[in-house]
Amino acid sequence: MMRRSRNAAVLPLLTAFATLALASSALAEKADKEKPINFSAEQPAEVDFEKRVGTLKGNVVITQGTLSIKADRIDFKQNADNSLSATAYGNPIAFKQKKDDSDEFYEGFAQKAVYDGTKDLLELFDRALLRQGTDEIRSNYISYNSTNGIFRAEGRPDAPGAVDGPGEKVRGTFQPKSDSPLGKGASKDGKDKGAAAKDQAGDGKDKSPEPKSKSAAKSAAPTKAPVALKPADEPSKP
Repeated sequence: MMRRSRNAAVLPLLTAFATLALASSALAEKADKEKPINFSAEQPAEVDFEKRVGTLKGNVVITQGTLSIKADRIDFKQNADNSLSATAYGNPIAFKQKKDDSDEFYEGFAQKAVYDGTKDLLELFDRALLRQGTDEIRSNYISYNSTNGIFRAEGRPDAPGAVDGPGEKVRGTFQPKSDSPLGKGASKDGKDKGAAAKDQAGDGKDKSPEPKSKSAAKSAAPTKAPVALKPADEPSKP
């Protein structure tokens, strides 16, 4: 009886925890750390250029190379190796970074995110989603190390007031791997299906652009250029 009850207690813990390794191509873009950190926000920013730290609020966007974070608030800093570290809050935050030696990106969504650029480690909290192409994992906590391509997910109770959280479960979907050497969206004759459909739809139609309305023209107006933090070892220009 004691052995059976012990196994029954361990089983829920096993189903609420998952650690998996993704393909080696999931590694983050290595060149990102060599790029400047750009940021923009709608509300007044608190930035210390000497210490390379700051707090941004209001439709915040911060980028470094292919890495981007969008949130309501971001506390960030530039590390000694020029990488970015940030804690972001939003409903939700959106994290995106290109895989190394690939045109694909991995994306993360959550109510809170903590990113450590020195370790290439991303942590997502509450209603978290990690996505690579059509593969995805959902939980209330997900950590992802883009150096080795390993993610860890734990089932945790939903945050107070959450009505669409995943609950104390880890849910995921891995799509079947394609055996075709042509890649996704390619037909047997080597032509991209999406491009073929676009060409067919465009035959016999006027391709001249429609006039834009005043509101559309206004929304298309360029925004202010974001502020850029350059690498710490790069001398400032006079």
